[in-house]
Amino acid sequence: MQEFEWIAPCHFGTEAVCKKEIMKLGYEITEVEDGKVTFRGGIDAMCRANVFMRTTERILLKAASFEATTFEELFQNTKSIPWEEFIPRDGRFWVKKANSVKSKLFSTSDIQSIMKKAMVERLKEKYRVSWFPEDGEDYPLRVTIIKDKVTIGLDTTGESLHKRGYRKWTVKAPVTETLAASLIMLTPWKYDRYLIDPFCGSGTIPIEAAMIGANIAPGMNRHFISEKWTSFNPGFQYKRAVEEAKDVIIRDNPCLIQGFDIDGECIKMAMANAELAGVDDCIHFQKRAVKDLSSKRQYGFVITNPPYGERLEDKEGVKELYTEIGQVFKELPTWSKYIITAFDDAEKYIGKKADKNRKLYNGMMKTYFLSYMGPKPPRVPGEK
Repeated sequence: MQEFEWIAPCHFGTEAVCKKEIMKLGYEITEVEDGKVTFRGGIDAMCRANVFMRTTERILLKAASFEATTFEELFQNTKSIPWEEFIPRDGRFWVKKANSVKSKLFSTSDIQSIMKKAMVERLKEKYRVSWFPEDGEDYPLRVTIIKDKVTIGLDTTGESLHKRGYRKWTVKAPVTETLAASLIMLTPWKYDRYLIDPFCGSGTIPIEAAMIGANIAPGMNRHFISEKWTSFNPGFQYKRAVEEAKDVIIRDNPCLIQGFDIDGECIKMAMANAELAGVDDCIHFQKRAVKDLSSKRQYGFVITNPPYGERLEDKEGVKELYTEIGQVFKELPTWSKYIITAFDDAEKYIGKKADKNRKLYNGMMKTYFLSYMGPKPPRVPGEK
């Protein structure tokens, strides 16, 4: 079986959980860098990663990696790639996105046009044609140049993997589905422990937690741009991945997830989204202000994305809100609490330094994932 290298881009700071997902699928990690994890596998790796992975935005087929400091080097190295092994004569190909960081080649529009020209020249020679109809399947490329190192990937996913299909209604400044899943997986939460999101908004964190708890593959009900690629014919492999996903769903997991929000319209959106995701029976949603948050349960988890500067125009209101959060946390001494925020003074107004402060990037925004660790629950007699 022919193997390739695949790239799984992820949010900066979440590489560890992305790597863990790939290893759980059984594939060899070849490189971990800021914002991406590279692994090796056959066509089944592409299909299973697209269907099963929660923390990556897309799966890229790594076409090449090389150094380039001039446009001539970029052209010649791009032309030397065996594009005919990936792209058929009628394929529609283009550089959809290019990023350049700390590199001599920085004009993304020039990078895109020069690479397209190089690909055309290569394929003209190999297919012995002077013109391409480009009326077949799509083969978009994504290119990153970091410190003059060029990495080229063919996008096998298409529409980003964070678009699971359930979030038809949303609120201002939500976390994406992939980031929400990453946040949950950065904690030790398991489906048999209580979880509360007191700022649930449109329900993304509770829904992702319910899908993780029920082992529902996030990509099992959607399509991917590579499904009809004639160079790989992966249709059967995709069908097999979906069948595998259906077989591993846990259908009797306990319902221990709650989502609260002060806005009743948000609760309605969250409930509708949970129903679309097929996990509405796993989550209890309720209109409730954070100051009213309490629980008689022990050793649960709070994982949440509270409002901060970008979501509250009143700066004093932000301070008051985080003070309330700190007071509520004191009433949950055995619970573990996790907050993602861009508010620099969050710890100050919560009133306690976090046990761990992990820096993450939500898009281009630097955020902090604050961890307040509760005690481990006592061991149940007879438990291994």
